Amino acid sequence: MSGTESSRGRTGRPPLTSREQILAAARRIIDRDGWEKLTVRRLAAELGIGATTVYHHVRDREDLLIQLLNQHADQTLSPDLPAEPRERIVAAAVAIHDSLAAWPWAAEVLTTDGFLGRLGESALRMVEAVVAGAVDHGCTPEQAVHVFRAIWYYTVGEILVRTHSEGRRPAGDGRPAFFAGADLSRLPRLAALGDQWPALAARDTYREALRAFVDGLLAQATATAP
Repeated sequence: MSGTESSRGRTGRPPLTSREQILAAARRIIDRDGWEKLTVRRLAAELGIGATTVYHHVRDREDLLIQLLNQHADQTLSPDLPAEPRERIVAAAVAIHDSLAAWPWAAEVLTTDGFLGRLGESALRMVEAVVAGAVDHGCTPEQAVHVFRAIWYYTVGEILVRTHSEGRRPAGDGRPAFFAGADLSRLPRLAALGDQWPALAARDTYREALRAFVDGLLAQATATAP
């Protein structure tokens, strides 16, 4: 299913509210209240229409989330990727990361069972790029899936940790909260870092770490490939 060719739900009299209006209202609810609060009933109330009208465009809440994710992927994921396998993997992973980082709630939705497999072509093209790049580099298809899975876990984890950490501040003495109460005489390296930790931990090192991670994954896979 693509972002523009989704399920129309129930048939019958043509709805007066457009799919674009429905998805825009769904995004407003998510931005304001969080994706967990999005329901068809709440969406209908947001638009001032009956739930039956919404069902002309979506089957249920899950279908609504999938349509939102596919619309976002269509708008943010570019099909232009390098030909060289390793660079293709890195570029696809960065594209996935940047798309999700712009809409962090989507990363949370995609960690639930079943959602990743229902994405449309724009998103799946990036998955294909990683898997194909790994195979072209010398991995078996099974190893290529493992490469993608490892990159996916790293990417989603980085986004969720960074998102959940935003707005937090160190404790009053300048040390991060997780240092509070610790006997730093027994943790000399952390003691030496002191109040530098928050700034260092907040640096965006995704791309540098990704390249090292991809190199390690490919080296490990090809070293054991038959």
